[in-house]
Amino acid sequence: MKKRQNVMIKGTKDGLVLSLNDQCSYPELLDELEEKLVIHHVESEDSPLISVRIQLGNRYISPEQEEELKELVRNKRNLVVEEVQSNVITKKRAKQIQDEEQIYSVASIIRSGQVLEVPGDLLLVGDVNPGGTVIAGGNIYIMGALKGIAHAGYGGKQKSIVAASLMLPAQIRIADCITRAPDQYGKQEHHEMECAYIDDTNQIVIDRIQALKHLRPNITSFKGGY
Repeated sequence: MKKRQNVMIKGTKDGLVLSLNDQCSYPELLDELEEKLVIHHVESEDSPLISVRIQLGNRYISPEQEEELKELVRNKRNLVVEEVQSNVITKKRAKQIQDEEQIYSVASIIRSGQVLEVPGDLLLVGDVNPGGTVIAGGNIYIMGALKGIAHAGYGGKQKSIVAASLMLPAQIRIADCITRAPDQYGKQEHHEMECAYIDDTNQIVIDRIQALKHLRPNITSFKGGY
């Protein structure tokens, strides 16, 4: 009976992909990986660097084991580990993802000097007064006036948006982009509900809330026929 291969090495235009069996023992995996790399890999002084992606399937490994795998590959002088992929995540990471996808509803007025921060989307029923700050890992929806600072997508989510019933911001940040409100905002008394987003030129743009339907079609999971 032919022995099952625990390590499959595939060459792509981007480098090498190491697919590791998730059913065998970890020591078996290390032994075969070392053996396969020796057979498959030929290096010389002028060998170019080759990118390597390691696919673990449904295997969970500890940070120490991950570093051990990386070190084994890096021992081949011109191999560089770009990514280690696994279908399994820790409870801590699962909780983090859940928190980041949750909508946090708050009914309050954020006054000067106050900071409200949530890991996911923020739905604020109330105003953000001058000097007040709201921060969210995802989108920010304000059912009231935004007169202070709003920072959406603080973890780097550039598709995040800021929406407000009355858009009079001192400053808007989305991911690492920053903008201040145009001067004319302070001279107008009434505005329709508006939103701010990052456009194709990596600039923050303020537009009517109706624009979101086309700009961010995935912002809602509702698939009604309207």
